[in-house]
Amino acid sequence: MNMMSETQAAQPATDLPHAPADHPRVKMGKVGVLLANLGTPDHYSYWPMRRYLNEFLSDRRVIDYSPWIWQPLLQLVILTKRPFSSGANYKSIWNEERNESPLMTITKAQTALMAERMKARYGDDVVVDFCMRYGNPSTKSKVDALVAQGCTKILFFPLYPQYAGATSATACDQFFRSLENIKWQPIVRTVEPYYEDRRYIEALAQSVERAYAGLEHRPDVLVCSYHGVPKRYLMEGDPYHCQCQKTTRLLRERLGWDKTDIVTTFQSRFGPEEWLQPYTVEEVARLAEQGKKRIAVVAPAFSADCIETLEEINEEIKESFEHAGGEEFTYIPCLNDDAAHIDALAAVVEDNLRGWLG
Repeated sequence: MNMMSETQAAQPATDLPHAPADHPRVKMGKVGVLLANLGTPDHYSYWPMRRYLNEFLSDRRVIDYSPWIWQPLLQLVILTKRPFSSGANYKSIWNEERNESPLMTITKAQTALMAERMKARYGDDVVVDFCMRYGNPSTKSKVDALVAQGCTKILFFPLYPQYAGATSATACDQFFRSLENIKWQPIVRTVEPYYEDRRYIEALAQSVERAYAGLEHRPDVLVCSYHGVPKRYLMEGDPYHCQCQKTTRLLRERLGWDKTDIVTTFQSRFGPEEWLQPYTVEEVARLAEQGKKRIAVVAPAFSADCIETLEEINEEIKESFEHAGGEEFTYIPCLNDDAAHIDALAAVVEDNLRGWLG
């Protein structure tokens, strides 16, 4: 999705000060804001799914086993079967009208709204676009596009509230790799995780309050389900677990709730080793068995609804709760393109543009 306006596209290239007459003309003087999310397959059929999963599961930030061990297993076993099961999961949530995943639909909407906010604040000085770490549109294609549009400065914004090596770090890795062959590299900044930003917490709290206000019965517990990572990553210094716990605490304090009203869990476990606990799929079953018949689940680590929320939470985790005797399961959607969320993200961007723009 190219957020460049027709006016911007029609602008002539800028002459460099004091350049000779035969010097190539270049566009310059704009600031790019590049939003980044995890990624999505181009389709739920076998080969697009296989390409996407291969790129994702070959990332050493995601799976850090030795390639000599991991790649034969991935190529010969996992990628022969998993594209079928993952494809079926994607098909169940696919936006057939636009022929794209919900993550793509939502990210496009977020980008368009962010572009509106930036235009109102900075006029035509800022160009907003988005990229995906895996799949399309690639990070490199969007970096190249921003440079071609005259962006001599780029603010890179991974849309992960909490930092993890397997999310924020790999997105930044790919961004910096995208600069390697650019003759005249732009000046760049990256946005730090915003897990404790008061505006993000406020948007999150408002979404919970709206959801609760629409229910006939108040849930017994709010489950804050975060994407999991191997516990080993925490022991090796990854701050993700601590940042997730702080987001939950700040949300609870903003809501004015007791500690028993909210729990932190982790989902999407993959592979044989121990991951961060408690596991969401097991914890919701325990809650039901303990007499908590009504629960709500929110996913504070996801800036947009995706396969992990729409399929895993709303189907697998819900089924686990109900199978254990749970009666009322409420999934609270991600913040997506909610106005308070976009305002919070825009405020974070403006904070990070200080010194570049007035």
